[in-house]
Amino acid sequence: MSFAPDPEPIRPSRPRGEEYFARQKTSTAQLPSPEVFVRNIVRGILEVLAGVREVEQLARWLSEEVYRSLVTRANLAARARSARRVPARRDVHEIRSVHISSPADGVVEATVTASARVRTRAIAVRLEGMDGRWRVTALALL
Repeated sequence: MSFAPDPEPIRPSRPRGEEYFARQKTSTAQLPSPEVFVRNIVRGILEVLAGVREVEQLARWLSEEVYRSLVTRANLAARARSARRVPARRDVHEIRSVHISSPADGVVEATVTASARVRTRAIAVRLEGMDGRWRVTALALL
């Protein structure tokens, strides 16, 4: 009676270095509710523009392009406030509506209507699941 050694188990291929350290897409099923995230991130973005929150506090949830764009808009808003000699105020923005669609797994597009005492804004965001969390990859503020 002869015993043959067990064949080598099949191991899933591991990503190479650059693939391993690159951003990893995450499925919608593995992420928290997009509506809760959208409401919170939009509120944070509006606070940055009002001058009561630092944009760095939102950096981990924004793509590099969105982050740079928000820094530019926050600086312009700060200059406009100083030119009018208006201090930064924490206007309470009420989220009026959130509409969400999902064009693909791990991708959410949302439109938000938010209002403060003197202004109503429309905000559009695109979220992508990356590295186990939602990240804003596109932002439009009106």
